[in-house]
Amino acid sequence: MRVITGSARGRRLKELVGYETRPTTDRVKEGMFNIIQFDIEGRKVLDLFAGTGQLGIEALSRGAAAAVFVEQRRDAAALIRENLKLTGLEGQVVCGDAASFLASTGGKFDLIFMDPPYAANLWKNALEAIYRFDILSNHGIIICESPAQQDMPSMEAPYFLHRVYRYGRIKVTTYHREEGAQ
Repeated sequence: MRVITGSARGRRLKELVGYETRPTTDRVKEGMFNIIQFDIEGRKVLDLFAGTGQLGIEALSRGAAAAVFVEQRRDAAALIRENLKLTGLEGQVVCGDAASFLASTGGKFDLIFMDPPYAANLWKNALEAIYRFDILSNHGIIICESPAQQDMPSMEAPYFLHRVYRYGRIKVTTYHREEGAQ
């Protein structure tokens, strides 16, 4: 697992031992960042269910202004801090439950990465919380990674399901927020 491009290009990131955390493959990560390549610089990023932090770190490496990493597992949150240090990048690491963070953040984000544990089926609840607390800025993008067979929910205006991309057994679904959109 490595940083693909930007200021930390080529740096190898540490991974957690075991199968509890499933890092995004380089192929899927490259596809995700091709989708949003012109929407990263200067943006505020939320890496929800951050795992190793690789998606937020990739965004920081490509010029994102700030990143918040939310991870429930204490060992994973510590690993994110190590990976930030390895890359020379800075970000806020929150060790806690994603739902609690979404309810209390009060801030707005331009990009939200969601890659929850597949077996936990947390996409719907997280998307509902993002909508309810309206934490995505106007023209913001949510990028969700899921198994290809996972049905992803639609969202109510001003949020909408934008597009679905497939990478073998993995699906990436993007949602946008547009004021005045129907």
